[in-house]
Amino acid sequence: MAGRTTDVEKYGIGLDGVVNARELGGYRIGEKVIKRNIFLRTGRLDQAQSAADVLADKYRLLYIVDFRMSEEQESMPDIEVRGCTHIALPVLEKADMDKPDPDVVKVVSDPDSTPLDRFNIIYEKGFINNTLYVDFLCKERGKKAYRGFFEAVKSLAAEEGRSLLWHCTDGKDRTGLASMLLLSAFGASRETIIEDYMMTNSFNGAKLAEAGKQAEELGFSAEKTGVYLFMAGGVIRDFMEHAIDTLEERYGSVRGYLSEELNVSAGDCHDLRECFLGDGV
Repeated sequence: MAGRTTDVEKYGIGLDGVVNARELGGYRIGEKVIKRNIFLRTGRLDQAQSAADVLADKYRLLYIVDFRMSEEQESMPDIEVRGCTHIALPVLEKADMDKPDPDVVKVVSDPDSTPLDRFNIIYEKGFINNTLYVDFLCKERGKKAYRGFFEAVKSLAAEEGRSLLWHCTDGKDRTGLASMLLLSAFGASRETIIEDYMMTNSFNGAKLAEAGKQAEELGFSAEKTGVYLFMAGGVIRDFMEHAIDTLEERYGSVRGYLSEELNVSAGDCHDLRECFLGDGV
């Protein structure tokens, strides 16, 4: 429809060299909205040198929270942003992973294997499924990372006019869970949380369209196509729905998880809403 504002136009922050770069500002929480230019979520920042001044001057960035593995951070270090502190909070490390499946190791280590070969063995073994996010949230390293994330958010409340950016590699999984938790602390509806999560598919639309064509040409089933698109940079609604459902089952609500595991009390949530929500328009 002509003139329709797209998700990319409404929430995108247009950082050169950064995928999936957007903000939470503008989401409606009851009669309020999240204030603009404060909470930024993105993919990797190592190729974003031209965006450093924008982050420093326009957004007055205070913290970059990096959820990637230590190995990723060392091989692809974040850009330096003037006046900003980098906080390394890996949600997952290689040491946390289960012992590698020998069949997978054989294919991955074969110099003649193709990306499709590697995808097929990972898919056949069922390694990509809706328990992925539950593991991120409920294992000790993940809880420590998201606890540290909220410490940065609370600290930001005392720094008027500053902003916080969090990211992983594609800005969709580890980053998406942080967004889900923060939106829950603000009191966002599940609909808003899922909308934010699924928006990755809009921001990565061109890449996913190409991957979708490849999946069709390869004759993939709908389920296999979904996993293929996930690994190409997309998201699957059921993954986030299952994560939220699991927290509700185990803790009574996402807020229960925040309180019990991340030291984010009901009073903290109230204070964050008072600080970061403004009048709706």
